Amino acid sequence: MDNSFRVERDAAPDRYGRLRVRADGLGPATWLTARTEAEAGFGRVAGVAAPGFAAYARVLHPAALGGRPVSWADVGAAYGRTPGPYTRRHQLIGVDVDNLNGTDPGLPGVWDEPAAEGPTPPDVARALIPVLARRTATAESCWFGLWHGYGRWDFDRFPVFLTPGREEVLLSGALADVVSPVALDEFAELPDLWWPEDRAWCVGGDVDLASTYVGGSPELIAELPAAPGLEAYPVGPRDLVG
Repeated sequence: MDNSFRVERDAAPDRYGRLRVRADGLGPATWLTARTEAEAGFGRVAGVAAPGFAAYARVLHPAALGGRPVSWADVGAAYGRTPGPYTRRHQLIGVDVDNLNGTDPGLPGVWDEPAAEGPTPPDVARALIPVLARRTATAESCWFGLWHGYGRWDFDRFPVFLTPGREEVLLSGALADVVSPVALDEFAELPDLWWPEDRAWCVGGDVDLASTYVGGSPELIAELPAAPGLEAYPVGPRDLVG
């Protein structure tokens, strides 16, 4: 007798928002699946984004207060701390990592929701889009990877490509449409991976991370920390993610 717990999921749509879920081959993702453990292992920056770029950045997911974003800098200031490229959430607020997800999080008047774990939050994605669009010639033709383990939809009828520790469904569409899945469901996850046809950059996130990582040209990476709505730091391809 099978006593395993089964989660009922809806059949995945052919379009995830305005992005097309691809069932006609995984060729556009071959360059990602060909990476080696030495180049981009699990838990490393280039394992979340992609190897081979000249520069990388960590983009922090904001905390929130009353539904409004709160930067790590503002959270840290309330605790007398300054975030940097390798700061972890528990270090920012001065708790043991095992107590990070306690039952009574927050600091009155500063934050009441922690930085979101998971792929790029919609507001961060919207802030990234114009910066990324300026750094590619193919913003209207992009590819995306969505972890097939997100629980809302059953993507089992679609082929998957492998990234370190994950299996991804391939999607395609315009860069501007990467946020469109929230039209299906306000809690719908955005794609974990985004890259344009010309491979000028790659954006990577993960279900277990409170940061998004971007690989690209030095000029792109230098632009991110000053972009409105973004809190970003340069990092290296083999740095540990957080």
